[in-house]
Amino acid sequence: MMTRPPLPPFDTESATQKVRMAEDAWNSRDPAKVTQAYTPDSKWRNRAEFLAGHTQIEAFLRRKWARELNYRLIKELWTCAETRIAVRFAYEWQDDSGSWFRSFGNENWEFAPDGRMARRIASINDTPIAEVERLFRWPLGGRPAEHPGLTELGL
Repeated sequence: MMTRPPLPPFDTESATQKVRMAEDAWNSRDPAKVTQAYTPDSKWRNRAEFLAGHTQIEAFLRRKWARELNYRLIKELWTCAETRIAVRFAYEWQDDSGSWFRSFGNENWEFAPDGRMARRIASINDTPIAEVERLFRWPLGGRPAEHPGLTELGL
């Protein structure tokens, strides 16, 4: 059986590690890679869209990153207990007309014993921003270790 450490039950340290691993994976914008962090029967609610299983999750991520260009994400642990982690996040992206947005949200995650996510519930709001208001200015890919997180940025 494949495992995705750290495994539940989570403490603050292991949950923080899990959150950063998720952030790094999503910043890769690689739907196949990201999908592997979820159980084959994982259930999602993303905004008003309901998904189940790898096929639907991967298709969703392909659509997402085809629309949300120049995507950069920061996640931060909110709290954790046993098999669950709550996260707050923000990401910046550009649409195909060149307009910039910052999306804010919260996620509730529930993990299987093997460390893969079995449930993801995401609530997200988008705010238009001017290019000069962007705060996430690292090269595409993972956020550099020295780049501030949400709290340090006042978000």
